[in-house]
Amino acid sequence: MTAEDDTVDGRKLRGRRRRAQIIEATLTIVRRDGAAGVTHRTVAKEAGIATSLTLYYFATLDDLLIAALTSVTDEYTHRIRRLIESADDPVDGLARLIAESAGPGRERALAERELSTLAARRPALRPVARRWRDNVAELARTRTDDPAAVEAFVALSDGLCAAILLNDDEADVDRIRAVLGKALQRTGR
Repeated sequence: MTAEDDTVDGRKLRGRRRRAQIIEATLTIVRRDGAAGVTHRTVAKEAGIATSLTLYYFATLDDLLIAALTSVTDEYTHRIRRLIESADDPVDGLARLIAESAGPGRERALAERELSTLAARRPALRPVARRWRDNVAELARTRTDDPAAVEAFVALSDGLCAAILLNDDEADVDRIRAVLGKALQRTGR
């Protein structure tokens, strides 16, 4: 590797770090102030950088919001993929993941919910916002071929997440698992 390759790789690494810093600042603002509080200026201030840097990495506000939502949904996608591929009960794993919204995963779940809801008004966010639902549907298909049961399972998952975020109580994993299981009882594999 030449000195020029080291420079390019170092620049790429710094660029990835800066991009991640901007995305994390965006998520912080979404959690604190909602998506309406996100502007290039507020993100730059939160990240402690010049506004021109946020514009360099994310030319539009939609680009910035898509990157923030992608950051959250990629984490959920990864976790749901592991549940699908695991020998363990994927419904139990999903119930635990949903229950985390009442505890350690609350802040990220709030950001995801806020940005996913914003997708109803901002079409550019919709493909990323659909990832959660698509992955939950795939998980449901490990248990049933019934399209109505899959649809009910996805809707229940969304509703349970919203209900948990609206409550200040701890989530009951057993109850969540039971409710999700009911959706799959119509037909099974």
